[in-house]
Amino acid sequence: MLNVLYAGHASRWPKYRAPLLAAFAEAGLNVDLRTEFPPEEVDYIIYSPNSRVQDFTPYTRAKAVLNLWAGVEGIVGNKTLKIPLARMVEDGLTEGMVEWVCAHVLRYHLGIDAHITGQDGTWAPVYPPLARDRRVGILGLGALGAACASALARLNFQVAGWARSEKFIDGVTTFSGAEGLATVLGHSEILVLLLPATPDTENIIDAQALAQMPHGARLINPGRGQLIDDDALLAALEAGRIAHATLDVFRTEPLPPEHPYWHQPNVTVTPHVASETRAESSSRTIAENTRRSEAGEPLLYVVDRVRAY
Repeated sequence: MLNVLYAGHASRWPKYRAPLLAAFAEAGLNVDLRTEFPPEEVDYIIYSPNSRVQDFTPYTRAKAVLNLWAGVEGIVGNKTLKIPLARMVEDGLTEGMVEWVCAHVLRYHLGIDAHITGQDGTWAPVYPPLARDRRVGILGLGALGAACASALARLNFQVAGWARSEKFIDGVTTFSGAEGLATVLGHSEILVLLLPATPDTENIIDAQALAQMPHGARLINPGRGQLIDDDALLAALEAGRIAHATLDVFRTEPLPPEHPYWHQPNVTVTPHVASETRAESSSRTIAENTRRSEAGEPLLYVVDRVRAY
């Protein structure tokens, strides 16, 4: 019998309990799943960074922390965490992100906003280019970024992607390093941010980066709020260098009502809804990692503490 502690946010426990139990059973694991255990009796910890558990020192028997979120910036720096940490990669989260990103890229590509907001009796047909003539950039080619890049390439967009290390994706021109970043920024009529939040990626979209993008480019950020220098983006929007931004994530959430993004006509704010971890599919990821650990196999999606993702 394995003792598995659910240490996610308490409000999510009713949603996760049944799918987790079903996934563990399907994986052939005999599990006691609870929200409370004596710490020294816990074998695995299912975790979200907004959990009440912040000190891992008492969990002397635990073999791994299995994160419910794709982002790990809220836990990766925890000095009390000495055991492996696995981030969440699951089909539902990936599919939801692909759908959201493709929708907003197509929205910009087709000029849909003008038709929705321009119902003033003026007949002014403007024909968009074909996708094969539209240049889209993706910063971040992890599980989510690679899936979005591939989907956009299948829609026939000219997709260029950048990651800190070299990647290869069919139909996508990929780059790495400082020169590669400049190339992708210069390519991107529409730029999508899907990088993790790390010390190296904070403010990666600053005044210099924005100046390298084509005049009138569009920016989409479903990644992390820390990727953008907010003052620099607001200045670029005011100057018209960036025509519009769709932002789903922010340094402070919920985004305060007085924040300038709410009042900037060239910004669309969405309330961190690009995608979410789905209970059924994420439970299968957690069960598979538990099974692998018990079988002596390598864990999936282990976080590199140095790279912070």
